[in-house]
Amino acid sequence: MGFHLPEQVVTNQDLTAIMDTSDEWIQARSGIQERRWVTEDEAASDLAIPASKKAMNMAGVAPEDIDLVIVATLSADYFFPGVSSQLQDKLGLRTVAAFDIKAACSAFVYGLSIADQYIRSGTCHTVLVVGTEAQTKFINKTTEGRDVAVLFGDGAGAAVLQANNNESGILSTHLHCEGKDLKSLWMKGPGSSSPDQINAVTNEQAKTYEPWMNGREVFKNAVARFPEVIQEALDHNNLSLEDVSLIIPHQANLRIMQSVAKRMGVEMDKLYSNIQKYGNTTAASIPIAMCEALEEGRIKDGDYIILAAFGAGYTWASAAIRW
Repeated sequence: MGFHLPEQVVTNQDLTAIMDTSDEWIQARSGIQERRWVTEDEAASDLAIPASKKAMNMAGVAPEDIDLVIVATLSADYFFPGVSSQLQDKLGLRTVAAFDIKAACSAFVYGLSIADQYIRSGTCHTVLVVGTEAQTKFINKTTEGRDVAVLFGDGAGAAVLQANNNESGILSTHLHCEGKDLKSLWMKGPGSSSPDQINAVTNEQAKTYEPWMNGREVFKNAVARFPEVIQEALDHNNLSLEDVSLIIPHQANLRIMQSVAKRMGVEMDKLYSNIQKYGNTTAASIPIAMCEALEEGRIKDGDYIILAAFGAGYTWASAAIRW
């Protein structure tokens, strides 16, 4: 695995200079103290490339070993093509399949599941899965947009998956979607639902080009779906919470994680959290958290870990892994 973050650190205090907010207000609602933002010259691929190289180095694989590239992102450099095409080029890969998926905060787990199926079928031996986001390019960094702007950060995390003959690896993945409330967390434009994209440059239309969230509804659904999908992974593999060394949830909001821990009857140290440093990095949050948990010795050989995510769509997912 490997991860990469922009150098620009934006603290809660920094935000008070550009919008009506406070460190106390942000921490009380999210637990976030600071986050990383890309500069004007950085894009999602600029974060994905070094994260991928670190993962490949750790795995000891060369570019010619990669059979498939899957990129999870909501903030590709261009409307099309996807970041995966840029990775194929910049990493010097063969002409293997490469595609992006857009499953929001659940996208990295979705990507792991897709990679797992390709490997289990024998189609691929080595798959690169990357979650990368430069989504702060889209947020409204004013008082009007503060409910969203204070939450999000940028970053990338990558994983190399390979076939093996031992008991470690992905045990199962569990993917879900319920689209009826998709407008509770969405970005309307650019998209084919608008009548004329070429001329959609008026101030009113430009407002559709930023994320919008109904925080109350998202919170309510997240605290219900996280425990459900974690329990689904446990039941599928005949595991109990006592068997699991660590749960790594998508880093959406510390208050959501605290509510999930309370509902499941576990202490917060069972759930890995680094949201205070990075904010919500959407598809990148789980692989970044996994990398840091590994560096801190929170994941060891033989450990059972559970990944869990909930995000726009609504999508939610989990993965059970034996390290």
